[in-house]
Amino acid sequence: MPESTPRRSAYSRLLDKATRILAMRDHSEQELRRKLSAQPTFPGKPKPEENPFTPEDIEKVIAWCYEHRWLDDEQFASRFIASRGRKGYGPQRIRQELQSKGIARATGEAAMLNCEIDWQAMAREIAERKFGEPLPTEWKERAKVQRFLLYRGFFMEDIQDIYRNFAD
Repeated sequence: MPESTPRRSAYSRLLDKATRILAMRDHSEQELRRKLSAQPTFPGKPKPEENPFTPEDIEKVIAWCYEHRWLDDEQFASRFIASRGRKGYGPQRIRQELQSKGIARATGEAAMLNCEIDWQAMAREIAERKFGEPLPTEWKERAKVQRFLLYRGFFMEDIQDIYRNFAD
């Protein structure tokens, strides 16, 4: 028995999937490719044997997203840096996360140079929020502050400058 409703093409379904993904938040090209090539799974149904989307369809959708400026790795990098900076992460950790999201090193470095974040001031702010003001000066407590800020992705130079400029 023939179906009364025609099936949409794989390309149009893939384009819909891309628009839904990009409507939630910005993505890098690599993230979008990974999500588009993932096989759809539904609870209670067996996993399909092969992906209904061809690599050519994925390439066309990626090109369409670039053409309509829905996908831009440079813009993604600058927004990601601002977002992670607001959450209290330092430049080293942000660089690492950008690379894990598929952003080229040169693109990430350019975005880091263009951001207007004072990493030293941010490190001090986060340390004061976590450990109170004034910051601990006893060696054991000071090491705790350093470990915490290193974990958050700040450079040791910025962390040491907090204590050098302690009189500020």
